[in-house]
Amino acid sequence: MPIPSELSTEVNPQDPRLHFALLGPPQARRGDDGLELGPVREQALLVALLLRPGRTVSRQQLLDGVWGTEPPGTGTRVIPVYVHRLRRRLDLPGETRSVIETVRGGYRFAPGSARVDVDVARWEEAVAAGHAAKKSGDLDGAVDAWSRALELFRGEPLAGIPGPFAEGERLRLGEQRLSAVQEKADCQLRSGRHAEALAELFSLTTAHPYNEALATLLMRALHAANRQADALDVYATVRRRLVDEQGVEPGAELRRVHAAVLRGDDPFPIGGAAVRERATPKPPAVAPQQRPDDSPRKHRARYELPVDTSNFTGRERQHQLLVAPADAQEVTVRAVDGMAGVGKTALVVRAARALRDRYPDGCLFVELHGHREDRGTVGRQRVLRRLLRAVGAGEGQDSEDLDELAASWRAATASLRLLLVLDDAARAEQVRPLLPAGPGTLVMVTSRRRLTGLDVDRRVSLPPLGIGEATELLTRIVGREEEETELEGEEDGDGSGRERTAVRELATLCGRLPLALRIVGARIQDRPPWAVEALAARLTDDERRLDELAVEDRSVEAAFGVSYAQLPAAEQRAFRALGLSPTVRLDRLTLAALLDRAPPDAERALENLADASLTQRVTVDRYRLHDLVAVYARRVAAASPDEASAARERVFRLYVAAARCASDWGTSSTPTGPQGTGPFTGWEEATAWLDEAGGELVDVIGQAVSVGRVDEACWIAEGLVDYLTRQGRFHECRTALELLLPLLDQATDRRMDSALRIGFGILYGVQGRYREARAWFTEALDISRRADDRHEQARASAGLGTFANLEGRIADSMEHFAEVLRLAGELTHDDWLTGSIMTRAGDMHHQLGEHDKAYDRYLKAIALAEKAGSPRLLGKTLLRLGGLQLDLGRPTEAVGTLGKAESLARRLGDVPLYAAALDRLSTAEADLGNPEAAADLRRRARNVLDEATDTAPEIALRHRLLWNEAVGEGLSGSRDFFERGTALPDTDANRARISRVLDDLGDRGQGEGRRQGRQDGDGPAGR
Repeated sequence: MPIPSELSTEVNPQDPRLHFALLGPPQARRGDDGLELGPVREQALLVALLLRPGRTVSRQQLLDGVWGTEPPGTGTRVIPVYVHRLRRRLDLPGETRSVIETVRGGYRFAPGSARVDVDVARWEEAVAAGHAAKKSGDLDGAVDAWSRALELFRGEPLAGIPGPFAEGERLRLGEQRLSAVQEKADCQLRSGRHAEALAELFSLTTAHPYNEALATLLMRALHAANRQADALDVYATVRRRLVDEQGVEPGAELRRVHAAVLRGDDPFPIGGAAVRERATPKPPAVAPQQRPDDSPRKHRARYELPVDTSNFTGRERQHQLLVAPADAQEVTVRAVDGMAGVGKTALVVRAARALRDRYPDGCLFVELHGHREDRGTVGRQRVLRRLLRAVGAGEGQDSEDLDELAASWRAATASLRLLLVLDDAARAEQVRPLLPAGPGTLVMVTSRRRLTGLDVDRRVSLPPLGIGEATELLTRIVGREEEETELEGEEDGDGSGRERTAVRELATLCGRLPLALRIVGARIQDRPPWAVEALAARLTDDERRLDELAVEDRSVEAAFGVSYAQLPAAEQRAFRALGLSPTVRLDRLTLAALLDRAPPDAERALENLADASLTQRVTVDRYRLHDLVAVYARRVAAASPDEASAARERVFRLYVAAARCASDWGTSSTPTGPQGTGPFTGWEEATAWLDEAGGELVDVIGQAVSVGRVDEACWIAEGLVDYLTRQGRFHECRTALELLLPLLDQATDRRMDSALRIGFGILYGVQGRYREARAWFTEALDISRRADDRHEQARASAGLGTFANLEGRIADSMEHFAEVLRLAGELTHDDWLTGSIMTRAGDMHHQLGEHDKAYDRYLKAIALAEKAGSPRLLGKTLLRLGGLQLDLGRPTEAVGTLGKAESLARRLGDVPLYAAALDRLSTAEADLGNPEAAADLRRRARNVLDEATDTAPEIALRHRLLWNEAVGEGLSGSRDFFERGTALPDTDANRARISRVLDDLGDRGQGEGRRQGRQDGDGPAGR
């Protein structure tokens, strides 16, 4: 990482402190050494601590600040991992105290300047020095201070850093930078240094074309340089832009400077202090957009906007969208949609009040009652008559014809510039006849539905508040404003810290929904602190939560109930079904299973529910229910128990099909439970679907258990073992298996007693924990023998044999494979297991030096893997065959074989297999005399390995890659990747016995393949 030049000129290179440069892309160094800061999420977490120096930041605050509304599946558990990685990068070896301290409630960056220097702190000091110098009259000193401060910027602050916290700081620092430039230019002009200010001001006014303060400074500088014509051009350009694009005249200061330039007066005395404007009478104010020769209005303008909501919090981005300049020649329509209680009306009223002065003909507000439980939807004729009265138009009011009334309304408003708010519309056709006709008029519409049938200029879909905004709003409502600044995690040693935690938890339990927050706020307003904790405790119970969120005529459940009641029957059923989903994220396959409908029908239902603001679209094809809406959906679903039971069975069996289809074992290795692949066409589609579920897969199993579907839970867990372990998600796999192990006596499928223990054996074996794996496989073997379950006996014995071979215990391995051999005749249905045994037999022949036999076993395994549709087994066997071809001196054949393995591993996302294939390809290229290609392949193999992986094959491969790099490129004869370095038995008798067992196993497998082939009409297996 390059050392920031701005820091290297300011700081002694021998300074042992950590230096951070955040006023640009984040950089760090210690002395002359640049430091790597890791992935951008880790950098975002570091920034969240650096910019709160000496303050405790809780894990939840860090999670919210870095990930916002899309936290990782692991939640706050990811924070200590990131902190650990940052400490490894930033702390010196042997330091007893980390720069990132763990304190009660979270983490903080070591306060003080003894160990850490941050350019933002130096920026703030320089800016403060500039203000102090200006206040004392030292204008040159102020310019110098601000110049030093601005030199610290290397571009956009925190460039490339994601997350809400970084975005907010980026905006704050950008605004401070612009303010400092303006202050610096003002002091330059005051001290007569106008030539220095001109170039920078020209550049900034181009970048900020609507900034009147910058335009004012530029006009002053040009006037001082005797360039009055240029100063007047600046004014004309800015005024034209403001009038044409924003519909407003320039402000008072810009107009004053313009008048001074026209008169030839100094708009500001150069070289001295400011003088007050002469106390001259001001002309009467002129309403925006009203020309002096405008004719008098024919009606008295009405302003009907409701009172602004107290304690309004957040929504800055959405507010800016609504108050953005509108087209002065057209009627502009802006729509705000969102779920019940999300604060649509409050936002629109606030925006309308901010725009009021731009609309001289009035601001009208109409409640359409599209979603009021106590009132029906207001008729359009009634609304039009009321609007005509509001603008003083009597003609046409008595008509009952909708078209005639709409025409009268358009005629009456053709010459008016209005702001019209239509609140709580039910549908687009309710709104269209109500649109006025006057150019420059603005219409704002709110609705729970996404009014796609309405042509709008801006469409704002309003989400719930962020957790910080929700906490702030609730704090204000309950009368604890004096504690607001303490809500960011600082400990104060008394009960208020506990109360702040309870307030935050309460905001979370309210789903960050403004209606719910205002209800609970009213219930605990001015009550003792314990009332907050007590209510939070009651809200944790889903059965009571909606009941608690009601006060007088306000009720969250009633608001949701109106939206639900207005749905068609089919969509009501879909909504109830979504309440039964075992995952938070929803998609069309999940809903299709719940409804027993085709996926396209389910997708249409999801889209319709999203348009009704009862679901939230997360990605293109994934949705979710708001937390409180999910509670309501579960409540209405519980009213139809038979429907719910059937839906749950179908959705859990969808996960069974996905887990088995995504598993390399395939469906042939799971003889009990539902068969088939469900809606999935192959392993890639099933894997992609499970990937979308992310960390919720264990929750699916937990949900199945909670509703008494233990068999389905076991089948899902069994299928997920291969899927999770090959991705290195060992903790999730272990959690699922440990959850089910004590519940096996409740399962009707007794095969699960051994199957889940085999899952434990695989889990520990792939991590290289062979002793634990051996214990689980042995227990599974004992259980399956007592149950006389030949299939599970074979799987347990194969597991024991496989990992014994990996440990180098070849004799023990052969005993287990002999057991498999005894059972092989009964495994004709399990192509994966038979193919896996063939692969392991090939490995041992290879280790014994019996290359022809190894070649034959690998070919048989490849045929069985293709028949079973097992891509990972196929890729691993191709890798072994390619290694054998290298040992036989056939590198050209090996390149073709290994290329297939590499392509398959890339499709699978199998990191160890992919890296191993690249490594073996590098050996093949070296054997073919292509050292550069070999070196490039080795580099690629090293790069794909993640340092966090800990499976035995990956560790072995990493050591092999490092060895190859250390000794050069001449190791074409290096040991085979799969040999473990353990000496084979020395005696010829042992070798002969092992070879005979392998031969018998191969012959038996070949015979079974022929029999199966005759049954299938395909001829011998492998052809």
